[in-house]
Amino acid sequence: MAPIKLLSVASEIYPLIKTGGLADVTGALPLALSAENVAVRSLVPGYPLVLAKVGQKNRQAELVQSFADLQGGSARLIAAHTDGLDLLVLDAPHLYGRPGDPYVGPDRRDWPDNAFRFAALAEVAMRIGQGLMPGFVPDVVHAHDWQAALSVALLHYAPGHRPGTVVTVHNLAFPGLFPAHLLHAIGLPAAAFTIDGVEYYGQISFLKAGLQFADRITTVSPTYAREILSAEAGMGFDGLLRARSAVLSGILNGIDEAVWNPENDPRIATRYTVETLAKRADNKAALCGRFGLGDNAGTPLFGVVSRLTAQKGLDLLLDALPMLLSQGAGLVLLGSGDRALEDGFQAAQAAHPGRVGCVIGYDETLAHLIQAGADALLVPSRFEPCGLTQLCALRYGAVPVVARVGGLADSVIDANEMALAADAATGVQFAPVDGDNLNAAIRRTIALFNHRLSWIRMQTNGMSTDVSWRKPASRYAALYREIATRH
Repeated sequence: MAPIKLLSVASEIYPLIKTGGLADVTGALPLALSAENVAVRSLVPGYPLVLAKVGQKNRQAELVQSFADLQGGSARLIAAHTDGLDLLVLDAPHLYGRPGDPYVGPDRRDWPDNAFRFAALAEVAMRIGQGLMPGFVPDVVHAHDWQAALSVALLHYAPGHRPGTVVTVHNLAFPGLFPAHLLHAIGLPAAAFTIDGVEYYGQISFLKAGLQFADRITTVSPTYAREILSAEAGMGFDGLLRARSAVLSGILNGIDEAVWNPENDPRIATRYTVETLAKRADNKAALCGRFGLGDNAGTPLFGVVSRLTAQKGLDLLLDALPMLLSQGAGLVLLGSGDRALEDGFQAAQAAHPGRVGCVIGYDETLAHLIQAGADALLVPSRFEPCGLTQLCALRYGAVPVVARVGGLADSVIDANEMALAADAATGVQFAPVDGDNLNAAIRRTIALFNHRLSWIRMQTNGMSTDVSWRKPASRYAALYREIATRH
């Protein structure tokens, strides 16, 4: 059987450029798909960090195409192979040649030309889909989130060959909104600006461009796929999604087990397996030392690795912190986001030295150590398309304490009475998502921690759970084959 040729289009990809879980998915899924007879090439913007790895200094990099004028400047399409990934890098210095965050400037505001930056990515994806590269004409174009979703609409309106298309919603809360007058500039005809096109409350939505015209729509968990059909979680897209529900499905994410593996993780203090779980204590000691928490061996230590936003429920955790501390527990936190939350957790650290530690920002090594050293990982999200941090927690024996929403509901088995009796529990869930229920979940977690046999069983169950990309990759491959046969 000939392999399916897939063009994956995304604004970030691990390990080259990462701001969140999107990069983890787009970096790991292509590797897993190789076992499913799917040949993937990933189209990504040529940010400085990307070009540093795959630019001209990389002997395997080759020029595929030059563009004299791509959204206001010259550009090049470069093919390269690195970290097991076959990449197509769009080198457009006038669009991507900026240090730091790929979406926002130093003032924490979106780059004012984001519409053009990601319209350029979509245009090149369209051209590849139509045969720009004779040696690689994709059967399917897979667009990830709003930054890539415009490519689906451009393919829809363009004459000539069109491959199959999939758009994956990693977070419906980011619709990619831009003024209506940019319609022509981003490559769309006037006819596209209708309720049955890309119009969204008087503006252009890049995400809607994908939702409206993709052959198939996926989200990153089955529960989130159901939730977004409601007005409460649909972010204004629920009507469209209900109309297209026949082509909507949820496929739970996995994690890269080569990157997240406590047995050989170079970023943690002591490596361990489910059979040598006692060695995990060394990582807790190292984590406490990193945050200046002293000896907390006999008390529960909660960890957080997250963006600091209301969506993630971190304001609820800040309110719950006095209760958590009153129970003898400690907290370590790694993340950044809303200034008020950053200030709040830093103030808590100052007020409770030796009990609370926080690092504002992101540090991949520290993220691994928190997973390996914290007793429990808190994910109190108000909504969560999938979440990856709880999957890492399962893999590392950190008991996840999660809101019963989206992918958190799909991936964690609550330690209720029946689950404990059946030796099936892997974590603690709570709902609805409010302060009282979070407080109750924290208290329940501490009680479980103090019941050592139940706690160790939960850790063992979590570490034995398959959180890999094997099953998700198989489902994606079947989806691609189904679409490819129609084109």
